[in-house]
Amino acid sequence: MTVYRQDKIRNVALIGHSGEGKTSLLEALLFKTKSLDRLGKVDDGTSVSDYDQEEVARKISISLTCAYTTVGEYKINFLDVPGFFDFEGELIAALTVADAAIVVTTATGTISVGAEKALDYCISEKIPVAIFVNGINKENSDYKKTIESFKERYSNKIVPIELPILNGFKSVGFVNILEGKAYSSLGANEIAIPASLENDVKLYTESLAEIAAEASEELMDKFFGGDALTPDEIITGVATRFAAAEIIPITAGVAVNPIEPGDLIKYIIGIFPDPSKGRGLKYDNGTKTLKCGDGKFAAQVFKSTVDPFVGKLLLFKVIRGKLTAGELIYNSNREENEKAISLTIVRGKKQDNVEAIYAGDIGALAKLSYTSNGDTLCDPTARIIFDPIKFPQPSICLSVVAVEKGSEEKVIAGLAKLMDEDSSYKLEKNIETNEMLLCGQGETQLDVLCKKLKNKFKVTATLNPPRIAYRETIKKTVEQQGKHKKQSGGHGQYGDVHIRFEPYYDGEFEFQDEIVGGVVPKQYIPAVEKGLRESIVHGVLAGYPVHGLKATLFFGSYHDVDSNELSFKMATGIAYRDGLVKANPVLLEPIMTIKVSVPDAYMGDIMGDLSKRRGRILGTESLEGKTIVTGEAPQSELTKYATDLRSMTQGRGKFTTTFSRYEEVPALLSAKIIEANKQNKDI
Repeated sequence: MTVYRQDKIRNVALIGHSGEGKTSLLEALLFKTKSLDRLGKVDDGTSVSDYDQEEVARKISISLTCAYTTVGEYKINFLDVPGFFDFEGELIAALTVADAAIVVTTATGTISVGAEKALDYCISEKIPVAIFVNGINKENSDYKKTIESFKERYSNKIVPIELPILNGFKSVGFVNILEGKAYSSLGANEIAIPASLENDVKLYTESLAEIAAEASEELMDKFFGGDALTPDEIITGVATRFAAAEIIPITAGVAVNPIEPGDLIKYIIGIFPDPSKGRGLKYDNGTKTLKCGDGKFAAQVFKSTVDPFVGKLLLFKVIRGKLTAGELIYNSNREENEKAISLTIVRGKKQDNVEAIYAGDIGALAKLSYTSNGDTLCDPTARIIFDPIKFPQPSICLSVVAVEKGSEEKVIAGLAKLMDEDSSYKLEKNIETNEMLLCGQGETQLDVLCKKLKNKFKVTATLNPPRIAYRETIKKTVEQQGKHKKQSGGHGQYGDVHIRFEPYYDGEFEFQDEIVGGVVPKQYIPAVEKGLRESIVHGVLAGYPVHGLKATLFFGSYHDVDSNELSFKMATGIAYRDGLVKANPVLLEPIMTIKVSVPDAYMGDIMGDLSKRRGRILGTESLEGKTIVTGEAPQSELTKYATDLRSMTQGRGKFTTTFSRYEEVPALLSAKIIEANKQNKDI
């Protein structure tokens, strides 16, 4: 078995906008490096990394997958990341363990939203990132204009390292600017640099030399001393600055029809950092970092896939030491021992058994009893626990309902298992509405989860808008008598209370006893309070809990023989129902504080849209080139705001909401809510 040490390993995430060729590029690179003998296609459902039933059906990536290839003594682990915005959690998981990333985009002369968001994330997290411009052979494609678009946004960080050679719209070769050499299609033979590209090559070479010189004092002295840097020195300098996330190399090619990925593999080997130069992983709440290296075994699980027959397959990256097949390991999160029975490396859904995996490499484990996504695995004698992967918080919640009666438990159990595959969604019970809520990044993600539930666990669930937890209150003070009297032979039942109901602004409910003279005996007063607390669970308008109510027991009467606690509870219920109807009851709705982060250009649209949602703007502020709009809006108007915001801002907007308070529902809407609630009860 070939042993791949850190300096011969590259872990690269393929990221960017959906549909721009990440999966096709991976397929092309695997085929070019002879890891595949047949070129699969996304549209045919035959690609290595899009093998899930839903991915084949939708023709998009929906899960993070890993596929390795070998080039001589090097091993490259590619992480194919979904580009659709609903699967942002997969991007974060991949970039937690990748040592560098490649943003795959198209040669349209513009920057796609997905490419922009991916680059911004890498820059903010100081992750080395390069750009591969795909589809340079398409009609109306413009590589140079695309470079300029990226330069306009990211300034001098953008560094072209390759120029395509085109014959019309056909890619016939490329110029490797780092080497100063040109090659024919697929790098088969070295050729002369075309005269039409000589000026561009000279310009970019001079720029590269200056960039490389800033990598060290030695290169700086040589450069400013008037001596030209050699290609090897330029490559070394560029690699140093790339590993430090100071520059963004940009290259080009064609992922399909026909494949022409340029010299991308050579760049990955030559300038991409190996795991020892990567960021490592944080622990002790971000205060410490463990870099890849020797020592006793430590790794973090970053992805899992669930199969109802095989169980969980866990992808992990070794940060320290090595893991040997059959070895006893410790799960720091669960405080349980596990055994590495099935140790493999993966290429899509294909698994190859290995004897050991060393620091910096990515492998897979199956048949573990306790381990889940994000967990730390380590040597039992050298325990460590890495910080959890910071998945995005859910921005949309929908009610999930089992289609078949009696299958509710199967639906919940299946979704709980799928949570190991995608840790960016949550399943929670809303106690107030008694609904099971499925919360995630968007409607597509939640729909995919329901499809997977059916495909893998043979149970069907539907998604519906969640019910809003309305409240009821009163606006008027009233005094109401409640009398319960029943005689049916022998001992009867008698309870009589006079209760004052009034608005209460300092909390949800307050009970006050103002009885004097013993007109209601003390032993029955707790029954009155208990009766009120049980009653306020259901309001008189639409059955919603009552909020902001003060009830004062000020008078009553009793019977020496027939009175008891139950009688006074019954009397209290009568006073409650009759009194609240007279106290001008109104419906209250939850008001949410919302913070929306958008580029400045969308600020007007966001503010106008919030106003249409019965919202109000509280203020705006600028932060890191974006505008933060703070406002308030009813929860009922924000049910699908995640989808609407994405549409308004082309995916550039983000938002968070927190509960603020309850406010009265406008009369017209209140009548509709009450009527709808009545119809639901009739059904």
